[in-house]
Amino acid sequence: MIDLTPWLNAPTWYIAFSGGLDSTVLLHLLADHARDPATPPLRALHIHHGLQPAADAWPAHCQAVCDHLGIELQVIHVQVAPGASLEQAARDARYAAFRQILGPGDILFTAQHRDDQAETLLLRLLRGAGLRGLTAMPAQRPLGQGSLVRPLLATSRQQLHDHAQAKELAWIEDPTNVDTGFDRNYLRAEVFPPLQQRWPQASQNFARCAEHLGEALGLLDELAQGDLAKAGEGAATAWAALQSLDLGTLNRLSPARQRNALQYWLSRRTRLPDTRHWAGWADLRDAADDAQPIWQLADGRLLRSQGRIWWLSGDWLQHPTGECVWADPGAPLALPGNGSVRLEGATPLGELRIAYRQGGEVLDLPGRGRRDLKRLLNELQVPHFVRPRLPLLYCGERLLAVASLPSLAQADCQLHWQPPTNAQGLS
Repeated sequence: MIDLTPWLNAPTWYIAFSGGLDSTVLLHLLADHARDPATPPLRALHIHHGLQPAADAWPAHCQAVCDHLGIELQVIHVQVAPGASLEQAARDARYAAFRQILGPGDILFTAQHRDDQAETLLLRLLRGAGLRGLTAMPAQRPLGQGSLVRPLLATSRQQLHDHAQAKELAWIEDPTNVDTGFDRNYLRAEVFPPLQQRWPQASQNFARCAEHLGEALGLLDELAQGDLAKAGEGAATAWAALQSLDLGTLNRLSPARQRNALQYWLSRRTRLPDTRHWAGWADLRDAADDAQPIWQLADGRLLRSQGRIWWLSGDWLQHPTGECVWADPGAPLALPGNGSVRLEGATPLGELRIAYRQGGEVLDLPGRGRRDLKRLLNELQVPHFVRPRLPLLYCGERLLAVASLPSLAQADCQLHWQPPTNAQGLS
């Protein structure tokens, strides 16, 4: 039913095992392969969401199945965040747990099949999704340090059911599967049966349509990559570690091409906004030159500064405060919520500390005298959002150096800053 040879070199195989029909069939198929010594170790993962009383009995069932097959089972309890979509929140919690488990090169097999593919396409059509949302679930994609693989996408639910009955397999029937209050269950129970009665190949055709849309998206992604390569150029060396795009380059593209490039760029950083919220991009793009517009998205924000747009998330959404005494300037100093700094050159005599701008700072520069720090930062076109978190090196009350700006330092003292590593929020 499935070919697993492309993944025989993985360190470990995992299976997302709910105990339901689909994952039970997949578990038994994988267990058959696992008898071959050339197959990687196989382990099952059962996610316990705790959303209904019946689920408390499912780990015991899964354990019994795995014990019978000689497969190690790990039961993982997750907390599902409250929100508008319980299904989405449960999925987010589930995949967050999977990402934590997978090591480099590991494979997680999941049991989505052809009917799931068709239902997903129809659901997204009904929600008005764009091309990116309508594409087929990929047979393989990165997940954490490993990969997620869906080997059953060419198989129908009926084929899985027939196989399970022929092998006399036992599986869990989730009572919520008959609750048509859930959109997917409604489609499965009320919509697809009459569709398939009139058009027997409906599910297969929907799945094939999703694959065609995926090919079209691939071409648009190639276009986006070319556009982003040009827009990604030109950032000042000091801030090259921060992901940004040149606004002028984007503005030379058509509006549709701008959205295509940004969708590709943002899809690796945040959940994409729906059509209504794309007005935020127009507001950001078209704001006056001296404005500081912000486009707030699900997992971070886009903002404008110095003719570029910048993506900020994680620690970059909070401004660091307070001071840090640097007891050992010979070693890097970790800054709470703000990466780390290291000193290069001669170590000044006296107590060193790292602080942040409060306003009114002045800096003695060789050959230039005492200069206002605000004006110096303006001259160097430092992005406005960087300024409140730029580490400043003091010896007593004397400002010696500004991090990452060699021209703003005493001649024999340079302060190097490693910004927070989660600044980009890449997924």
